[in-house]
Amino acid sequence: MKFLISFLFIMPLFFACNKGVTQQQDQLYSRHLQRQVTLTVINTPVPDDHSNLNLLLLNDGQDIDKLRAKDITDSLFKAKRIQPLVIVAMHAGNRMQEYGVAGKPDYEKRGNKADHYDAFINNELYPYIKKKAGVRKFKSVAFAGCSLGGLSALDIAFTHNDKIGKVGVFSGSFWWRDKDTKDSTYNDDKNRIMIARLKTSRKKPDQQYWFWVGAKEESSDRDKDGIIDAVDDTRDIITQLKNKGVPDKNIVYKEAPQGQHDWPYWSAAFPDFMIWAFGR
Repeated sequence: MKFLISFLFIMPLFFACNKGVTQQQDQLYSRHLQRQVTLTVINTPVPDDHSNLNLLLLNDGQDIDKLRAKDITDSLFKAKRIQPLVIVAMHAGNRMQEYGVAGKPDYEKRGNKADHYDAFINNELYPYIKKKAGVRKFKSVAFAGCSLGGLSALDIAFTHNDKIGKVGVFSGSFWWRDKDTKDSTYNDDKNRIMIARLKTSRKKPDQQYWFWVGAKEESSDRDKDGIIDAVDDTRDIITQLKNKGVPDKNIVYKEAPQGQHDWPYWSAAFPDFMIWAFGR
């Protein structure tokens, strides 16, 4: 009965072809996370040929209004700047445990459920969205997130590059590490978890990457080179991707001189990301 109610509720989101951009709520129970996951779903009018529909997965759906995702999508679609798409924004549970790098908790044991969250996205959410959208395959799939949600998005997208072709990271928490910097044996290359993962991985994903970072996000500067860690960490991620063979044309790097670690700055950058990911 619950499945039927959910099905009837979400159907208009994907088949209201003559309406404008809409935003509604849905829920999906996850056996991997052992909780009900709230979803905020934003969609443009759906094309007659559903294979022309694109998908954007967004972490931290509970904060989607701060991102102004609906208004931005509506404005860009009306201006014919982006293709038809569905945005599914997953509301976080315990984000300090569910986000991170799958199978690699940090030095304070945060991220213990990142592998469960990965399984939820891949095994439960993605098939659910496809079924409700009535598509066998989306034209393109992107995954994006801010801060720790950005780290999670990159980790999951990199793992499932057969499904996810584009990744957007706003102020990614690439400092995520398995040793405290106060530990005398701490090493930037070995102990920053995502960087170490990229460095040791044999994957050569055919993906595109979009990174945004603000030069005013913090004052921390581990290596005392005059560049804040948020910028250094993001640049180091890009270096590792290039070392994997990702061409320059597949990587966009945006560094905002006055950018800070907060939603108004991420929201201001969101239209640029949307045009990059889904532009006509």
